[in-house]
Amino acid sequence: MHEDSREDSFASSPGRVFDRLDEAHEGRERAGLTRRLRPRPADSPLLDLAGNDYLGLARHPEVVAAARGAAARWGAGSTGSRLVTGTTELHAELEAELAAFCGFEAALVLASGYAANLAALTALGEAGTLIVSDAGNHASLIDGCRLARAEVAVVPHADPEAFRKELSAHPGPALAVTDAVFSVDGDIAPLRDLSAVCRAAGAALVVDDAHGLGVLGEGGRGTPAAAGLAGQPDVVATVTLSKSLGSQGGAVLGPARVIRHLVNAARTLIFDTGLAPAAAGGALGALRLLRREPERPARVRAVATGLHGRLAAAGLDVTRPDAAVISVRAPAPGEASAWAERCREEGLAVGCFRPPSVPDGISRLRLTARADLTEADLDTAAGTVARTAPPGARHPA
Repeated sequence: MHEDSREDSFASSPGRVFDRLDEAHEGRERAGLTRRLRPRPADSPLLDLAGNDYLGLARHPEVVAAARGAAARWGAGSTGSRLVTGTTELHAELEAELAAFCGFEAALVLASGYAANLAALTALGEAGTLIVSDAGNHASLIDGCRLARAEVAVVPHADPEAFRKELSAHPGPALAVTDAVFSVDGDIAPLRDLSAVCRAAGAALVVDDAHGLGVLGEGGRGTPAAAGLAGQPDVVATVTLSKSLGSQGGAVLGPARVIRHLVNAARTLIFDTGLAPAAAGGALGALRLLRREPERPARVRAVATGLHGRLAAAGLDVTRPDAAVISVRAPAPGEASAWAERCREEGLAVGCFRPPSVPDGISRLRLTARADLTEADLDTAAGTVARTAPPGARHPA
């Protein structure tokens, strides 16, 4: 077909420009990789082991009251970017208390954990910098690497020696980037070893602690605190406010000079509307509650261990949790999706991770522990997962 006739054809049928999207959809359907939005009601009857409300605070009356009070005082929205009108006294209060709780010099709150990771990596990953990234890192870290002007090297998962080789070969500034608790299998990064490697190379360590804040460390102060790295001059952490704190938003924690640089260089701060006051107020309320009830992190870890024990006893291929995430491997993407749907039909909500969301290409159910789950809840959840498991999901007898 000549170019002009092709243009005439598309002009006479303007919708054809998106025909390729239907072909992509059909391919995903055949591979069992289609994703669909599923609105949930406010009073869902499902036992929820899919969400990330690790401490059970999203509906806690005190946290909800804090969010409601912030909205009543400051309005529904922050009205602008952080550098214009989007920084309220409430935002500054949250930043100060979050930094103090986690043991860092300063904090910077953004509209999401995703935005926090983009801010840290794009602002610190200038041209001439090397970013060394763990192969198991979350998509937000991967996208931050892609958007940064730095050279990027991806190394095998949880391998400090691989980090060392890349960092030692680079003569300029460098960052090592890793999840603290990996979101797929829930394992913890070897932070102390990575810090030693970074320090020997004169590099900085950037840690995404989305799944560690509120779960690990003394009183839930996070994985860097548990590793003795909080507040170190060459360590930066990012966190989300949407998991253990039951709200929404994200933050970067680190030396004051790093935070100062992000205020002037991080595009997801400069050009994005500030976090809504209700979310900031809810997160601050949850943080204060956590300080008063430091036993909650130990409870969520005990729930994760109990759930793992029940699933392992049923013969399922389940990862041992280092924090609140438990992964149960499935034979194939389609079977994982069908397995999750059978669980839902029996009253249990679980996550379903399939390619391309999983870096190893292995599909699995992803279950999350909550501090407010009872032993009866764990029996129900494990029994449902085991009863609905597809052939091939269990270890050979």
